[in-house]
Amino acid sequence: MLHTLMQSIREYKRLTILSPILVVAEAAIETFIPFLMAAIIDQGIRPGNLSLVVHVGLLLLVMAMLSLVMGAGASWVSSQAAAGYAKNLRQDLFYHIQTFSFQNLDRFSTSSLVTRLTTDITNIQTAYQMLIRIAFRAPSMLIFSIIMAFTVNAEMAWLFVIVVPFLALADADRQQITPAFSAGLQTL
Repeated sequence: MLHTLMQSIREYKRLTILSPILVVAEAAIETFIPFLMAAIIDQGIRPGNLSLVVHVGLLLLVMAMLSLVMGAGASWVSSQAAAGYAKNLRQDLFYHIQTFSFQNLDRFSTSSLVTRLTTDITNIQTAYQMLIRIAFRAPSMLIFSIIMAFTVNAEMAWLFVIVVPFLALADADRQQITPAFSAGLQTL
């Protein structure tokens, strides 16, 4: 089924690939910006090196603007890719419905077919846009954060790398336990 859905990407394949690249670049820049702030404080303000503060400050401004452009570009590209994907999927589904026999058409109501061509496709479009943005942003932020943590202090970074999976498991357990606990409280 996924292969069938992916065939509707067609001419929007480039935009589909470009969006995650922009998102990953934005995440990389955003995780590097605190290091520039630290350089301004440690090497510029404390020793009183005003020229370093200005140079790194300008670099910080350029990186912030670049991150803004990458984020806005990723949003625009992902929305274009998702809208184009939805257009192609809607067209493919419409042409597929046209191949139905009269017996098949009698099995589906007109309102059901209209819903499939509108609301369901819109939901798929939204999910697709979120997939090509959020599904790449969260892991890339995690990876770049771990890299930056190792850059700052490798010993503390190992603690971070070891503890985070345990916290994720604890959160998964909490999500399974909470509904049962809430149901138990309501019976009291």
